[in-house]
Amino acid sequence: MTALLEGVRVLDLSLVLAGPYCAMMLGDLGADVIKIERPGIGDDTRYWGPPFTEHGGESAYFLCVNRNKRSITVNLKKPEGVEIIKALAAKSDICLENFTPGTTDRLGIGYEALRKVNPSIIYCSITGFGPDGPYRNRAGYDLAVSAFGGLMGITGEPEGPPVKAGVAMTDIMTGIYAQGAICAALFTREKSGIGQRIDISLLETQVSALANMASSYLISGKVPQRWGTAHETIVPYQGFETKDKYIIIAVGNDPLFAKFCKVLGIPEVAEDPRFKTNPLRVKNRQECVNVLAPILMTKKRDEWIELLNAESIPCAPINAMDEVFTDPQVLHRGMLTEVDHPTAGKVKLVGIPVKYSETKATIRMPPPLLGEHTQEILSEILGYEDTRIEKLKSAGVI
Repeated sequence: MTALLEGVRVLDLSLVLAGPYCAMMLGDLGADVIKIERPGIGDDTRYWGPPFTEHGGESAYFLCVNRNKRSITVNLKKPEGVEIIKALAAKSDICLENFTPGTTDRLGIGYEALRKVNPSIIYCSITGFGPDGPYRNRAGYDLAVSAFGGLMGITGEPEGPPVKAGVAMTDIMTGIYAQGAICAALFTREKSGIGQRIDISLLETQVSALANMASSYLISGKVPQRWGTAHETIVPYQGFETKDKYIIIAVGNDPLFAKFCKVLGIPEVAEDPRFKTNPLRVKNRQECVNVLAPILMTKKRDEWIELLNAESIPCAPINAMDEVFTDPQVLHRGMLTEVDHPTAGKVKLVGIPVKYSETKATIRMPPPLLGEHTQEILSEILGYEDTRIEKLKSAGVI
């Protein structure tokens, strides 16, 4: 069968992470993603490093979110550049951008302008704080929005300072939200024939993703604290030190706690009046942890994992990156893949996480070189002749 989004064209004007991550997912599903970049400069992430590949000098950051795309360089400040964008929009299904609010309108490539040349276009705008409201003009960086939107305030050890997540989760979540919204809009367009504008911000994504922590505050009025690896309402549900490395223990109910105590050789603890139920264990959190922690220090991490898994007690190693990408389950599920890059040679990439029974999401193209497909796109999609393309190059339009 054909790919899920085969025949769908995406005009990707986005930079850095949230937008490019969304566009990459659409590309994985078979869409033709045309990445618009600045002549001679390109996406900022092309220069975010080290690390860079040994050959070709491609940044690891750029490579991780730009596969399955074709790159064309266009100067959006020149009228001829705007003309190219409008011509491509007329032959596209989706336009994705993450400029500051009002920028695309000033350039002449905002939703209203592109809707005139393509009434059925789906136009997705990603901003930091939304296109209106008192903070509309604030810079929307993941680090700032994760702090502003509450994630950083609940991340870190209880007695330590707030810390950021290990990756830009606000950007990643926004990209995932945007991909879902675009696919929903495509489905609606199939029924109605009508395109629409999608408005999504990092702030709203982050607030929505606070999940149970937001709900706990809204219901109780109590401001959540930082818990490190622990859980506010489940005990034991956290990281513990073992004889050699750290382990995560996730005991989500009372029968599991009884089994856990039996594996640890302390079955009587499950009947202790302080620990018999989860609410009691939450109330007596530190006393419970103080009983469990010394016992977990008596064996190595992998020994505990073998014993706990044998009893179906949720647990996991806190893996370093080299452990992640040598793990047999990660490898079995195809989450490590390799592509041929035109300058860097063989490049390892993270695989595609979603599998379909009837269609395949695939990596068809490596992350592109800057402007690699400019001539191809202008001639193939817009029908520009070589002489016209050369004039545009000479004029600094492409």
